[in-house]
Amino acid sequence: MAGMAPEGSQFDARQYDAKMNELISQDGQDFFASYDEVFDSFDAMGLQENLLRGIYAYGFEKPSAIQQRGIVPFCKGLDVIQQAQSGTGKTATFCAGILQQLDYGLVQCQALVLAPTRELAQQIEKVMRALGDYLGVKVHACVGGTSVREDQRILSSGVHVVVGTPGRVFDMLRRQSLRPDYIKMFVLDEADEMLSRGFKDQIYDIFQLLPSKIQVGLFSATMPPEALEITHKFMNKPVRILVKRDELTLEGIKQFYVNVEKEEWKLETLCDLYETLAITQSVIFVNTRRKVDWLTDKMRSRDHTVSATHGDMDQNTRDIIMREFRSGSSRVLITTDLLARGIDVQQVSLVINFDLPTQPENYLHRIGRSGRFGRKGVAINFVTRDDERMLFDIQRFYNVVIEELPSNVADLI
Repeated sequence: MAGMAPEGSQFDARQYDAKMNELISQDGQDFFASYDEVFDSFDAMGLQENLLRGIYAYGFEKPSAIQQRGIVPFCKGLDVIQQAQSGTGKTATFCAGILQQLDYGLVQCQALVLAPTRELAQQIEKVMRALGDYLGVKVHACVGGTSVREDQRILSSGVHVVVGTPGRVFDMLRRQSLRPDYIKMFVLDEADEMLSRGFKDQIYDIFQLLPSKIQVGLFSATMPPEALEITHKFMNKPVRILVKRDELTLEGIKQFYVNVEKEEWKLETLCDLYETLAITQSVIFVNTRRKVDWLTDKMRSRDHTVSATHGDMDQNTRDIIMREFRSGSSRVLITTDLLARGIDVQQVSLVINFDLPTQPENYLHRIGRSGRFGRKGVAINFVTRDDERMLFDIQRFYNVVIEELPSNVADLI
């Protein structure tokens, strides 16, 4: 498994880094400013008293690495590109930066945060609300699958911050239900997702409608060169705060693989592990929606209790399932990558990749769900003969060694 790269390995680290470096120092002058100040307590950051109260009430004690570096430049109104692994507190970094700068006497939308999925947008809304509890912040999540009329009603009654998905936000701007005149902060969370895929054009369209003097923040675990290229167009001398890829270790998360040889042997392997799964809360990732349904049926027909969620379900159903899972009444969740980001379930301590992700970057988003904020977690990868190359790529991309699963797995959790 380890050792030399297999033939035709897709991920070329050298090429990736060369492209990055070329981008970063275009035109012979650095496009990025660097910002090296580190604050090792929230108290030292010069934040408003009521924001500090919200931060401590939420349960934060000491800022994480990205928070130590990232909150202050954002509060200063600088454009920022912040890259750090999942589960390190990026959300709270930009929420604090936004909450610090709002004018609470003005009940107009002053900050717009965009995220790739409804779940993530709603998660951000919750954090923003909680941290801004003592400031009296008004936040609204504008996402698809909810009533347009209700959205319009809430927006017209006045909010300080809108968190949303691109489609619905663009719709609200176009209908002039969301007024851009006072928006001074624009944040893209999971910016790599937002700037690739089908969102790119929508984000351009939204950006065109915003005031020209606007602060932009990009937050992401991974920043592919293509995503950075786009930032040239709408950022002004951004400060780049980077937890480098080789430091993107998934600390505290033990990672293993199980050699299942053939695809059709995965189910037996999972059933063997089921007792272990149910001790704790666990998430099982597969690569397609059809497979979510297939695996759910197979597990239930063997009397194993599981929940399942994927993108074809309507929002209401997904919400109910996520609530069940969060409350612990269901302990095993089967899902696709769509939900890998933004499922912040405190108790998840085991992630199983029933299918390996198709992109090395997505590995981080999946297993970054467990062991958040330094909690311990375990990730188990099912590997067939065809997956060996991908497992190799993942190990190289994150500079980790993934070992074979020992028999005492229950003791690890």
